[in-house]
Amino acid sequence: MVRVPFRAAADRVRHRLVQLVRPKPRPRTPVGSRTGTAAPGDLTGPARRPGLRALGMLAVVVLGAWLGLLAVGSIRTPVGPMDTNMTLRPSLTGGSKINVSPLGALELDSHIAPLRLDVDVDRLDPERSQALVDRPERFSSLQAEVTRDVAAGTRELAVRSCVAVVSGATALGLVVYRRPRRALAAGGLALALLAASGVSAYATWNPKSVLEPKFSGLLSSAPSLVGDARSIVTEFDIYQQELARLVTNVTKLYDATSTLPVYQPDPGTIRVLHVSDIHLNPAAWHIIASLVEQYEIDVIVDSGDTMDHGSAPENGFLDPIRDLGAPYVWVRGNHDSPITQAYLEKFANVRVLDDGKAVNVGGLRIAGTGDVSFTPDRTAPVGGKQAAQLEGARLASALRDQERAGTPADIAVAHDPNTARETDGTVPLVLSGHLHRRINEQLKLGTRLKVEGSTGGGGLRAVQNEKPEKVHASVLYMDRSTRRLQAWDEITLGGLGLTTAEVSRHLPEENLKKDATVPPGPSPASPPSPTRSPARPTPSP
Repeated sequence: MVRVPFRAAADRVRHRLVQLVRPKPRPRTPVGSRTGTAAPGDLTGPARRPGLRALGMLAVVVLGAWLGLLAVGSIRTPVGPMDTNMTLRPSLTGGSKINVSPLGALELDSHIAPLRLDVDVDRLDPERSQALVDRPERFSSLQAEVTRDVAAGTRELAVRSCVAVVSGATALGLVVYRRPRRALAAGGLALALLAASGVSAYATWNPKSVLEPKFSGLLSSAPSLVGDARSIVTEFDIYQQELARLVTNVTKLYDATSTLPVYQPDPGTIRVLHVSDIHLNPAAWHIIASLVEQYEIDVIVDSGDTMDHGSAPENGFLDPIRDLGAPYVWVRGNHDSPITQAYLEKFANVRVLDDGKAVNVGGLRIAGTGDVSFTPDRTAPVGGKQAAQLEGARLASALRDQERAGTPADIAVAHDPNTARETDGTVPLVLSGHLHRRINEQLKLGTRLKVEGSTGGGGLRAVQNEKPEKVHASVLYMDRSTRRLQAWDEITLGGLGLTTAEVSRHLPEENLKKDATVPPGPSPASPPSPTRSPARPTPSP
């Protein structure tokens, strides 16, 4: 492969730009001919040259200003408890866009100008967030603090943008024209255009745009999460308390997972991470990734309700599954739709179970079925017990057929426990969710039923609850030769505003009482019980 030196490549680019914006030299007028006349159809004569030069100068100014903004036209600045990155971007409609990764974005019709303000929320600062929670009275001055931060950031951004625009246009003008006077003219014109844009933005500024934002991504459910603007105004005291808990959700859970003990895996086991009922909480992906790494998980099993409404705009929430570092086995919950299922089926590391047929994943044969009901509105009664039991009977029939064929399943998965119970006697272990609480039960015919709590702590709507839900997940240790359950660790993290992290080890001989739920862990102020300790877990048998 022939390598072109950088200088030669730069000269070639400059030459192309010059050809585009600099008019071709006019041939000398023969002696005796009339000076300044152009032949019929000649487009390069004096009559056309000023227009071409103006268009060329405008192209250089716009391109140079845009390159300058891309290079240095952004700042990092704190806004309240958040660290943000502010940038000006060329735009035909103007406005402002606030990106809150990974939740989505909201757009404001704040102004009309050829420039758009982009604000990327990088993270919530744990110390500043904790200060708000510890001193709720600070919320009364939070609006003024945010206003001051935004004003200071905007002033700094304006200065930085002026320097970036003028520098970019001047530099590109010097490259194209090779004349300092032309280059300075390009920089001056860029500054004039930026000033005109600023005047337009100031003249059309609409402060009420905050009350009518356009949501995208997971933030599409924001109005139902925190209420509309009018209810916030009338019930601000309640809103600020809920907002304090919401602000600290992600950062607190991140801190909690960092305190989990590091597990030394036994090579004689297959490690399965059981999660359920994530309900659109983006912190869940961080928790799952942390557990996969610390416990060297072989397979992740999700027993459903990963979404809240099952709508297409929510699908982007599922993308982190690709990077979790382990195969992901999933069944549809009553908040997951066929749209959700079709999206997940495209992932290379995801196996969707829906017809009772077992698949080989991580050394195990796992079978399952999706929930027969679809109830995206969690305020509505779920019901459908008979339908769930009927679906369980179909799953049990499929499991018996596979056992007769000599390919029995090691684990069955169903979202609804009513479906899971119907598999008793057809499989050693069945996993479920749906109830947002743990159940460990030995069924009559020998199948062990394990119902997991909510790995999303009830999801983003958890702020509506009187008390925060805890975050639950379990690590199951399966014997590699018999593929039977040897032991399991129950991992419990404190919910909104809490930082507790508990890991408890259980053996199959424990907790065999029917309908026995695992007792809740101790509060942060109480000493840990003998069965629940944050100490390092012992290796599995």
